[in-house]
Amino acid sequence: MVHDVCTVWYMRPVTVAIDVPHTPAQIYDFLDVMAHHERFTDHYLTNWRYSGPGRGTGACATVTAALGGTRTDVTIEVVEAEAPRRIVERNVSAGGRRRAHGTYTIEPLETGRSRVSFTYSWLRAPLADRLLAPFVRGAMRNANRTVMRRLAEELARHATGGGS
Repeated sequence: MVHDVCTVWYMRPVTVAIDVPHTPAQIYDFLDVMAHHERFTDHYLTNWRYSGPGRGTGACATVTAALGGTRTDVTIEVVEAEAPRRIVERNVSAGGRRRAHGTYTIEPLETGRSRVSFTYSWLRAPLADRLLAPFVRGAMRNANRTVMRRLAEELARHATGGGS
């Protein structure tokens, strides 16, 4: 199990969530495939290059992130996969100066509905991120709100057979 032992205090985690008309198992099955993430994050994560298994622990992608006027390569690796409720990704960028965890949590709601949450937690951040923490957190929150809306659209498309 992955533990955030030293979350950077000035870079409080950012959490976004959305309720969708799908079961936790359906959502987990979709999110567990690393290549599916490109479909709902390509508004700011581009140039996806995959390695490791296609799903589960060890699935990995290197992407180019464009956020807040900067571009950087980010390596995303699934370090924990607990079906059907949680997926934890380790993110490394800025030449290793930025380390974070992205955690998807799936909670069942009323019959057939679920809440999907995504929390981005910084473990290490470069000086520029620390100096601009409110802006960086706001940009991440806005980007991930869009991610959640697009994830809901992709889940609907996937459920109707419009995606694999």
